[in-house]
Amino acid sequence: MYAFWNILSFLIAGGALAYAVILFRQIMRKDQGDAAMQKIAVAVQTGGRAFLHAEYKWLAIFVAVVFTLLCFGRAEQFLGIKTAIAFLMGATASASAGYFGMHCATRAAVRTTQAAKTSLGAALDIAFKSGTVMGMTVVGLGLIGITVLMLAYRDATTNFANYVLGFSFGASSIALFARVGGGIYTKAADVGGDLVGKVEAGIPEDDPRNPAVIADNVGDNVGDVAGMGADLFESYVGAIISTAIIGWSLVPTTLTGDAHADAMSSLLMYPIVLSAVGIVASFLGTFRVKADDESKLSSALFGGLIAASVFLVIGGALVTMLIQPQPLRAVGSTEQIGHWSVYLSMVVGLVVGVLIGKVTEYYTSEKMAPSQTIAQQSQTGAATNIIYGLATGMASTWIPTLLLAVAIYLCNHLAGMYGICVAAVGMLSTLGISLGVDAYGPVADNAGGLAEMSHQPPEVRKRTDSLDATGNTTAAIGKGFAIGSAALTALALFSAYKVEAANEALRVGQVPPDLGLDNANVVMGLLVGAMLPFVFSSMAMKAVGKAANAMVEEVRRQFREIPGLKEGTGGEPDYARCVAISTQGALRQMAAPGLLAVLAPILMGMVFGKAAVGGLLGGATASGVMMALFMANAGGAWDNAKKYIEAGHLGGKGSDTHKAAVTGDTVGDPFKDTAGPSINILMKLMTIASLIALPLFA
Repeated sequence: MYAFWNILSFLIAGGALAYAVILFRQIMRKDQGDAAMQKIAVAVQTGGRAFLHAEYKWLAIFVAVVFTLLCFGRAEQFLGIKTAIAFLMGATASASAGYFGMHCATRAAVRTTQAAKTSLGAALDIAFKSGTVMGMTVVGLGLIGITVLMLAYRDATTNFANYVLGFSFGASSIALFARVGGGIYTKAADVGGDLVGKVEAGIPEDDPRNPAVIADNVGDNVGDVAGMGADLFESYVGAIISTAIIGWSLVPTTLTGDAHADAMSSLLMYPIVLSAVGIVASFLGTFRVKADDESKLSSALFGGLIAASVFLVIGGALVTMLIQPQPLRAVGSTEQIGHWSVYLSMVVGLVVGVLIGKVTEYYTSEKMAPSQTIAQQSQTGAATNIIYGLATGMASTWIPTLLLAVAIYLCNHLAGMYGICVAAVGMLSTLGISLGVDAYGPVADNAGGLAEMSHQPPEVRKRTDSLDATGNTTAAIGKGFAIGSAALTALALFSAYKVEAANEALRVGQVPPDLGLDNANVVMGLLVGAMLPFVFSSMAMKAVGKAANAMVEEVRRQFREIPGLKEGTGGEPDYARCVAISTQGALRQMAAPGLLAVLAPILMGMVFGKAAVGGLLGGATASGVMMALFMANAGGAWDNAKKYIEAGHLGGKGSDTHKAAVTGDTVGDPFKDTAGPSINILMKLMTIASLIALPLFA
């Protein structure tokens, strides 16, 4: 049955890729609009491609170095060529998913603008299909990689899922650099363009006179499409693989022969098959997303997500009856858990993911009180706007945190640590559509920019603005999903670390590490780990500041030196120069935060040992979840407070209130699109690096 479920999951994942290609071809057959639209679209496509090519060249060096180091490891320590190959596959799959998703998004935007000339429904169809291409590519490549490795590395005598962990390590490495690099790129352009264009020069957003406008549109794609895709790709594969690692250790030891092999297969395959069912559920949910009325946009997108969730609940029940996973409650325990308890853990994870998304929507939507309050506070200046934005971000942490705490409690009560791991898988199983709902936003945003830059009729911009406003909400839901899943995945990986640390100690004749809080090394690691997300965020924020400063100076220079540019009566802006500044700034600044995530746990383990690393991972997870929630929600609230004012409230565009809100939004940009999302990956990459490097620890 092991081979059957693996092959079936592989075929479903292949179907996801085929569906992504079909959607891409459908998008490419749509009208690209007039010559002015196509010229701008080509500039965005060229800029995005140039950045990813430059970024991937640097990442190729990193991947080659790590691949070589892994090859020198010993197989009995779950290193060596098997782990190295898995690492290379994970890095390649993650980079490929991000590249193809961005390739599609940059071509879908101009077609969305053209479709908006006829109807809102036609524009929504193209934008959402582009997002779905990203979602289906991520789940397809992720599950194909896992199933191939699980078949190739199968071994009845060792926990071979540890070799497959290399796939997650490769995905996480690419994800962190893609998220940080893409975030720096997009926010340098966005912040620089806003400060000079909107605040100083008083020209509208996406105005073609602004030299940073093309770089800003490129940034939406490299940050919010390629970056978000890589982020959730590594969460997706990390949750599946960590569940398999834990599952192996919880096979009932009382079983022998075929019964033992069947129990092992069920625990290893359950998260994989559940994810395959999630792909089918996501596919079915996409047909629910249709709307011709602005007021129904949000409900159409959210309705598709709910439909997919319902299909997953039904399909998951069928899979549970067929596979019947029955793990031990804990390593060394004799209590065996019923398969329906495992299934309920999946349902808990799925429900909590949706709830966290809705809470995030409440705190960030311009239709809700928090963002509107920030907008009202902007009437007394930028200082009060920023104060209330920070306060909103801090307050927004309590409900998601309690939801995660309840989920962890319930899943542990139902099915122990395996239940918590399955909850993370459940939360991410509908990624095919949830990422589609998220990645639709940047396409809609770019479509609006194209409408503005190519001087389309007002009704076109009105339709694209409706799509964009809904996209801000769906992006917030996507970030909520990403943070919630990161917390559960990090906990699942931490549990895998605890199990493997004990096994490694026993293998070399040592006492398993004591991870209790009465161990001074654990507390020391806890404090250091809690500090790391703050230092990491500081590095990311400073990187945006440095790159944005260069962008501000360049935009000012062009307004000053190009006759008639600001007034719209003279020369053309040098878009390429601004694209180059964002690219160079991102590539220079992304290395240090990325290396911090990989090296910090390894150095801690080599100097202070396994217990100290356990504390470090626990501290980083706890403070990282809070920081990620705070920064993502504060940034989203600032952004939508500005949009609330731009919709005509409290003085509208150009007022002092609007200028104060733009300043707040500028502060929030690196919060929500650079540092905040990158912390998700930081938490998981540190744990995966610790698992891979475990044999090196004292």
